[in-house]
Amino acid sequence: MREKIIVALDLPDGAAALAMARSLKGQATWVKVGMTLFYAEGPQIVRDLRALGFKVFVDLKLNDIPHQVRGACRMLVRLGADMITVHATGGRAMLTAAAEEVASAAERFQVKKPALVAVTVLTSLDDAALAEIGCSSTAAEQVAALAALARDCGCDGVVCSPEEAAAMRVLLGEDAYIVTPGVRPAWAEAGDQARVATPAEAIEAGASHLVIGRPITGAADPAAALSRILEGE
Repeated sequence: MREKIIVALDLPDGAAALAMARSLKGQATWVKVGMTLFYAEGPQIVRDLRALGFKVFVDLKLNDIPHQVRGACRMLVRLGADMITVHATGGRAMLTAAAEEVASAAERFQVKKPALVAVTVLTSLDDAALAEIGCSSTAAEQVAALAALARDCGCDGVVCSPEEAAAMRVLLGEDAYIVTPGVRPAWAEAGDQARVATPAEAIEAGASHLVIGRPITGAADPAAALSRILEGE
């Protein structure tokens, strides 16, 4: 279970993130650096977390022209990221460029190739929200279409809600990364996520990794909260 949990360090600065990481050392294997923390602290926060012994999921959801995404992937590989996100809506050329660059940069810098996972539909969006932005597909249909595209372009897996995890496991196979945000223990509030599940439900559905933030980092005792999750509560 420990290898499946990614603790989202969605905290305002590096000092808070590193203090949180140290408090979870020995329990957590993976931590996530998202936009807020990366933009506040820059690449050094990834180096600092790796120096503490954590695997680092750099979740910047890259979405730009292929040239820019290729360059960003190269720098994240060099930095030592263990997992990187791109937006599947960036399209075939962008996804292919990202997959090619991650592989070639890992060889060039002589580091282990990070997993490249494509964000399908944000867990804050439901069918109504998708319709509002001009998408006529349901969330499930859109996730499936984008996941198939990402697979064909060489991505290692997807980011999707727990609701789509079972379908993604069938579509992408047993070796694919299926990373699910929107995971909340039964004792935690759902917050701003629209499509959620408990850790047990997400794993049962086929998720390989569960991104969990505020139920841990917002708890009075984060280490105790993580322990409850690891024990199956």
